[in-house]
Amino acid sequence: MATQASTHTQRGVFPQGFADHGARHVAIIMDGNGRWAKKRLLPRFAGHKAGVDAVRRTARAARELGIECLTLYAFSSENWKRPAAEIADLMGLLRRFIEADIDELVADDVRLRVIGNYRALEPSLVTLIDDAIARTAGNNGPILAIALNYGSQDEMIRAVQSLATRAAAGEIAPEDIGTDHLDAALDTATLPPLDLLIRTSGEQRLSNFLLWQAAYAELYFTDTLWPDFGSDALVQALDTFKGRDRRYGGL
Repeated sequence: MATQASTHTQRGVFPQGFADHGARHVAIIMDGNGRWAKKRLLPRFAGHKAGVDAVRRTARAARELGIECLTLYAFSSENWKRPAAEIADLMGLLRRFIEADIDELVADDVRLRVIGNYRALEPSLVTLIDDAIARTAGNNGPILAIALNYGSQDEMIRAVQSLATRAAAGEIAPEDIGTDHLDAALDTATLPPLDLLIRTSGEQRLSNFLLWQAAYAELYFTDTLWPDFGSDALVQALDTFKGRDRRYGGL
């Protein structure tokens, strides 16, 4: 495994000027694996496998570029509609990624987080994920957040239900509930505010991903298919972000 990233991310300290792009939290909708494979007359699995390689490249590049949190949309709550064989392939790739890369994440001081209802996955995979999260829990460096069985509407419903339960128990008055309360009830409560949301493959929609969190995030769409994404593409997105004028509703 590459070791260069660890020199940049140890204890969350980055070289001078490394994070001058200003993006603390970058999220990516990783789209285009199937089209990448189809263009090459390969099975869809080949595209998903190449997509895992792109995850590794991009996660390492994000650490080297001083991004505090990288969130990747790995499996949505709507992806269960796909053929059972493809879902099994995706879960197998996820399992192998964790098994193969957890030592590198630990060595590079990365904190692994998972958002979404991942506990609905196969029990042995849930155990593997929990163990990986626990192994990185004491780290102090950048965050790699994986969205698994995640849907933003489901996330918001669960958050509202938790606030309603608190209100019914008298812990909080309904009229006092504000954005801070909802923020704290979301899966992303421990993550930095979202700055930049990237979608690959030319599609220009959010697909039920971080809808609340993206309220004032900058959106960046690229025609690059996910298996072709990497450091250069990420730098280009960050350069575009750096040139944006973020006014948050002001002048």
